[in-house]
Amino acid sequence: MTDPSHPLPLTPPASLGWLPFFEEQREPHEADLAPMRIALVHRSRLSALSEAGPVALALPVHTNTGDFAVGDWVLVDPRTRMLHRRLDRRTVLERRVEGSRTLQPAAANVDTLFVVTSCNADFNQARLERYLALANQGGTNPVILLTKADMAADGDIYRRQAAELQRGLDVVTVNPRLPEAARILAPWCGVGRTVALVGSSGVGKSTLVNTLAGPGQARPQETGAIREHDAKGRHTTTARSLHAIAGGGWVIDTPGMRTLHVGGAEDGIARLFSEITELAPSCRFRDCTHAHEPGCAVQAAIADGTITPERLTRWRKLLDENHDNTPAPAGPRGRRGGG
Repeated sequence: MTDPSHPLPLTPPASLGWLPFFEEQREPHEADLAPMRIALVHRSRLSALSEAGPVALALPVHTNTGDFAVGDWVLVDPRTRMLHRRLDRRTVLERRVEGSRTLQPAAANVDTLFVVTSCNADFNQARLERYLALANQGGTNPVILLTKADMAADGDIYRRQAAELQRGLDVVTVNPRLPEAARILAPWCGVGRTVALVGSSGVGKSTLVNTLAGPGQARPQETGAIREHDAKGRHTTTARSLHAIAGGGWVIDTPGMRTLHVGGAEDGIARLFSEITELAPSCRFRDCTHAHEPGCAVQAAIADGTITPERLTRWRKLLDENHDNTPAPAGPRGRRGGG
């Protein structure tokens, strides 16, 4: 941590991902506050990175650390280390927590979301679609990373199935343990760029974080073995954290999320299933359910093989779940819905 007796520099750290988007939010009276990036969120404290190094922030009374995410930009008093405020996010990855109606921020200001899955029993198109909807809704570019391809009988099958999930989706095969992985992923990991990793436990996320950070990092991520009988790994990452990448970028590791509940992601789902949503206006009936109505353009696409029935089923399931998990907007006098 930086020496509390020395004031922090006010220079916006471009190497940490500072952009004009954030600079434009600073008010004239905030010119003497230091921009910092949240590196670790604890239940009762926040750690940030400044141009001078790590900083333990002093928090105002009643600060809710749950309102912050790794990757957030904040303005801080350079002498007292007191948090002033959080700047608006350019992108944000939010997920619905089971039993809660609110969205939980997982990471902020992420340029690319690496969705990591292995070429074994972990590979599941329905779960991958949930991650893609999460990325789409948050404004982050998703890239699917396939691991353990060398252990699969035919790794190309997994690549093709992954590429079918979204139009224009990048799918990359990597071995997280090899230094070559950093070179393969370099196009997304340039100076000032931020990537985040999501996926089930045991697919190689923490190993990949270590590889991207290089041998010089202070505290490598712990890694765990995979259970052979079900291809599931032991959970090794317990907190989201920001790590420097050897090439100049930043990577956010996240705890393994076996179950991802979708909510508030209507636009993300529409982009994910664009081949369905773009056909819908061509249906004879405006309120077509794409199930049994005559003149349904989506059912016609299924008949000619353009869309698979399984894809349509998964689209319906995500839409229904998203509807159930998305609170209705408050109407007059705080009532839910309209009239």
